[in-house]
Amino acid sequence: MRVTVPLFHTLLGWMQIEHQSKEEREMGKKQWIIMMALVAMAGLVVSACSIDVERNPDGSLSATVHMTEASIQNEIEAALNDPLIKELDVDLRAGYIFVSGVRKRIVGEETDLVTFRLDLGVSDGHLTATVSDFRVNGEPTEEEIVNIWNQRLAQRLENAGRRNPNSSLQSVRVTSEDITFVWRIETDRSRGG
Repeated sequence: MRVTVPLFHTLLGWMQIEHQSKEEREMGKKQWIIMMALVAMAGLVVSACSIDVERNPDGSLSATVHMTEASIQNEIEAALNDPLIKELDVDLRAGYIFVSGVRKRIVGEETDLVTFRLDLGVSDGHLTATVSDFRVNGEPTEEEIVNIWNQRLAQRLENAGRRNPNSSLQSVRVTSEDITFVWRIETDRSRGG
């Protein structure tokens, strides 16, 4: 099943259905389908993210989230939270993200070209983000900024993809087309309940 929605807010709807009785599911099925269709259409307008949700044999759910370059750019801009950076550009490449932008200097009207490489990974069910080759006007810069941005970027991008506390990130893949996150979502059934 493929549903296009803003950063998979409707996954909570899937989880709520898991906890309903059979009669409640049957009665509300028609209303739920209509609501999901409306949400999906609104999602097409609002966001360029899509979600594929499948049930695993153990009862857990597997949610595959595809985020476009535009969505990732918005998340990176928000994560950096630097009002001096203008004209941020995100370029998805095979295996990593190349980020560039123009940063206004604190004093004066001069600007600098800022570039860096962003690699995404998975550790213990969480997203990792590693900034490397951080340069200002082609020259390497301070490691403190890189460390702060690593933390902010990983947290922001993980939050963009995860909307359920019972989920863990299984994999992340960056291509020139999009970024794909695969999440495992525990349900009562997968926990033996």
